[in-house]
Amino acid sequence: MKPDLGDLNAFLAVAKARGFREAARLTGASASGLSEAVRRLEDGMGLRLLHRTTRSVTATEAGQRLLERLGPALAEVDAALDVVNGFRDRPAGTLRLNVPVSAARLVLPAILPRFLAAFPEIRVELEVEDSFVDLVAARCDAGIRYDERLEQDMIALPIGPREQRFATVAAPAYLARYGVPQHPRDLLGHACLRGRFTSGAMPPWEFERDGEVVLVDPGGPLVVRVGAGTDLLVDAALAGSGVLFLFEDWLRPHLDSGALVPVLEAWWQRFPGPFLYYPGRRLVPAPLRAFIDFLRGPGGARQPGFTQPQAP
Repeated sequence: MKPDLGDLNAFLAVAKARGFREAARLTGASASGLSEAVRRLEDGMGLRLLHRTTRSVTATEAGQRLLERLGPALAEVDAALDVVNGFRDRPAGTLRLNVPVSAARLVLPAILPRFLAAFPEIRVELEVEDSFVDLVAARCDAGIRYDERLEQDMIALPIGPREQRFATVAAPAYLARYGVPQHPRDLLGHACLRGRFTSGAMPPWEFERDGEVVLVDPGGPLVVRVGAGTDLLVDAALAGSGVLFLFEDWLRPHLDSGALVPVLEAWWQRFPGPFLYYPGRRLVPAPLRAFIDFLRGPGGARQPGFTQPQAP
């Protein structure tokens, strides 16, 4: 007997969430219903697909193999079913986006409310994380990332401001007590507030002036996970705990109020803004097509600091 598509979806949701309760929260299904679906799938295949303990759920070797092939296959099923959406007067369905915390905070607030108002029959689901994911395997329609993290087979469309800067800032009280750095290397003698990615990487701070690039890897009293803990870094900087290196747009309200002041502003490095990206080898679902057209139209042109992209 062939596995039921609903049972396969249940297995995928539980495996990705690493737990029945979390999968139930994300999908809106019941934990008991998901458990029964996975058990039915395992019984039908004659294989255990998930290791279950009281604290976690992980894929067995067989389950992992299935998971690797199942995500892309079900994504194609979703895309195929969505073809009929093109026959509707107005696009409908779910748009799934994978975005970093910076995009959720700095880019999408200027776009999503107007998009949702223009397309009330489209539901947007965001997966906000700073680790890079396989969009197809994660069953996301598109993502937002910077160009250095885009794969070659992806189609990329500018979204948000086309130029950004990382800013170095500190509270006036901190600088009054410890002095103002005059060169990026002076930061090695200061308390610096750092962020670490999920992968464990803690990138150095990069500065540039008149063609000279300087990388520094300072120490400090606080390290947090990039994304989830970034606001704590800002709070610590406001309290005078040290020097912070973060998106200028994120810090702009505190710079405007004077609660934080620029440090080494002549060295702040400019870089291109983010891109919406999606696989070029598959059908474009109707909700994603509507979002792309929205970005290329008058709605996209109203993003702060945005230059209208040309259609490829």
